[in-house]
Amino acid sequence: MRKQRHRAYGNCPVEAALDIIGGKWKAILLFHILDGTKRFNQLGRLLPGLTQRTLTTQLRELEADGVIARTVYPQMPPKVEYSMTPFGRTLEPLLRELAAWSETQVRPRLETPTGAAVGFATTPDAPVPPKKKGAGEGAPSSPSKP
Repeated sequence: MRKQRHRAYGNCPVEAALDIIGGKWKAILLFHILDGTKRFNQLGRLLPGLTQRTLTTQLRELEADGVIARTVYPQMPPKVEYSMTPFGRTLEPLLRELAAWSETQVRPRLETPTGAAVGFATTPDAPVPPKKKGAGEGAPSSPSKP
């Protein structure tokens, strides 16, 4: 079982939620499992950048937190399926809303030619990212030779 970051979360309920579903892969895994029971290899194919070890770890943590259920069928080769628990199903509106937000807010930014690579908004009132200091930009220069 994973380590819980804190005994109590004080005034930040978002921190408690992210302790369960946070990380690079958990919300993505949950989003795919929302559509129906998935087998281990199905999830691996849906997320090609995810190693088997990380997939196993993430699924075990979600299972330990009661978000997903793991069903093992006694056959050869072993068959294991993952599905949402009733507790996990309570995340469905949140995950669907996050997907909708991404479609309306994030996708257009990624499809815009300017600013897409760095992820900054391209509207005139959008904040401009700070420039990094490099040679010739605020850094002391050495005297040039004639």
